[in-house]
Amino acid sequence: MEIDNTLSVQKRTGKGKGAIGRLRSQGLVPGVYYTPAGENIMVQSQTLPLEKIFEKVGHTTVFNLEIDSPEGKETHPVLIWQVQRHPYKKQFLHIDFYGVDLDKEVKVDVPVEFVGTARGVKLGGVLETYRENVHLGAKPMDMPQKITIDVSGMNIGDTVDIANLELPPNVRAVYDHNYAIVSVLAKSQDAEGAEEGAEEKAEA
Repeated sequence: MEIDNTLSVQKRTGKGKGAIGRLRSQGLVPGVYYTPAGENIMVQSQTLPLEKIFEKVGHTTVFNLEIDSPEGKETHPVLIWQVQRHPYKKQFLHIDFYGVDLDKEVKVDVPVEFVGTARGVKLGGVLETYRENVHLGAKPMDMPQKITIDVSGMNIGDTVDIANLELPPNVRAVYDHNYAIVSVLAKSQDAEGAEEGAEEKAEA
């Protein structure tokens, strides 16, 4: 399986707030590449290519990090690990790239997407979702970009737990206790009473 995406970055030498401020004023994002061997290599990236690749890969898909330095170019398979953003602007402030060994398992938080309308909801129940992400383990190239849960067949009282979550081949859920991801619950009497009261007020 080939790695589809590549981001080109440059090694950086400047440290401290002043150097980082100058980078950002030039439209560059400071970052660190953490190698599988435990080294930290300071890098900098152009903002636009970084935004484009993050939109494609998120935190779950491996891509090639091409590091340009005076010694030449080196390419490494990586995941985007941590991202710091401006508090109210969308721009990146700092990014961490995590170097991976394609033959060794990594553990990543993968987004969950719920699709369909539960049978129990059509009968008057309420769909309750408890998790937006699940922690999964897999070799980097096997890691899914997201997990899709079709809730269409769920009746009132049904729950999908992490232990019975259907996962792609070679992917496992990492958890220390079984927990619910989504349930269909019977509508409580309090909620029904509140709805009836709202309807009566509207009619009045």
